Amino acid sequence: MRIFVFMTLQPSIGLKANWKQFSLLVIVNAFVGGMVGLERSILPELAVQTFHLAAQSAILSFIVVFGLTKAFSNYFAGSLAQRVGRKNLLVIGWLFGIPVPFLLMYAPSWGWIIAANVLLGINQGLAWSSTVVMKIDLAGEKQRGLAMGLNEFAGYLAVGSIAFFSGFIAHHYGLRPYPFYLGIAMAFIGMILSVLFVKDTHTQVALAAKESYIKRLQNPFWETTWKHRVLGTVTQAGLINNLNDGMLWGILPVILSAKGFTLTQIASIVAVYPIVWGISQLGTGILADKFPKKQLLFWGMFGQGLAILALLFATNFNEFIGISILLGMGTAMVYPTFLASIADHTHPLDRAKSIGIFRLWRDGGYAIGALLTGILADWFNIQTAIAFIGGLTLISALVIWIRMPRRQSS
Repeated sequence: MRIFVFMTLQPSIGLKANWKQFSLLVIVNAFVGGMVGLERSILPELAVQTFHLAAQSAILSFIVVFGLTKAFSNYFAGSLAQRVGRKNLLVIGWLFGIPVPFLLMYAPSWGWIIAANVLLGINQGLAWSSTVVMKIDLAGEKQRGLAMGLNEFAGYLAVGSIAFFSGFIAHHYGLRPYPFYLGIAMAFIGMILSVLFVKDTHTQVALAAKESYIKRLQNPFWETTWKHRVLGTVTQAGLINNLNDGMLWGILPVILSAKGFTLTQIASIVAVYPIVWGISQLGTGILADKFPKKQLLFWGMFGQGLAILALLFATNFNEFIGISILLGMGTAMVYPTFLASIADHTHPLDRAKSIGIFRLWRDGGYAIGALLTGILADWFNIQTAIAFIGGLTLISALVIWIRMPRRQSS
């Protein structure tokens, strides 16, 4: 009997052995992603219609704050995951998320919207980071791409779906308060699932550490940021990816509104991008396990760059939908591949910290993209901002092609 009990308590690694916990974490991450989708379609409209903001830099201020807060939360999440545990970090993340929909519903000034995005950034940094690291812990070496594909599929499908539904509700019932009731439900359900059903993965980490042949990083921050040829290349691409996403988040609804599209049409175009991004990762995550990651990263960033530049020439609904699909496919190629590449080249005891550093720079791209877009749009015009950031994305693809080794080894 003692032998049987001992055997059943042994940790195991792999999706098949941990499918229940893994599936639960996928569901939880969908609620995390939905919190961002809540404001993706309607907050720029809220800035203009309710708070009468005119300058692009002012409208985009909520993305700058969100990006900076999420970036630094990601960084600290890496070390906190080791100290307080992955599950506890997830629960703390939800504590910061619960007030967000209430602040968005009742904000008397734009400053309250900024405060809500500070809390949202912390929620995303802590909760999303913890679910990413826990899924990597559970999946093991051979299925990391699939694991990240499923994780990002759930998160960004939720971003797109909630972006559409919140925009649809806003079109029929007004910008406030009804769209934000979705956020209240998501925050409380996510918290309940995390507290009652999610289990920590520290036993899987200990087992993987014993079996790993990967060298420990001497200086995780600088090696992840740039010095390591794989980790540094992935980090710069992650920053540029979210830089262009920060631009699209802020100005795409504004562009579409200026062209006379209805709020429902705007929500549809805005939602297609993350929905395609999410669904496509079911396939691209598997590809990241079977094909060279360098190829996926290059073509994904190259496709994004072309799609962004195509915005300069789009005039009708179908053309914008086509661009959103291309953006979603390009982003789907890189997103699970980013995280799988980081995991492939870090020791299990360095992994949470390295992922946190990568996500610091990647999500810092939101703030940089929003600032660049606001400055370029105010000083020149929106078309200049689009052209500049589209070109920057193509340069990032070129860096991947030149710097990342064809055969990756740690």
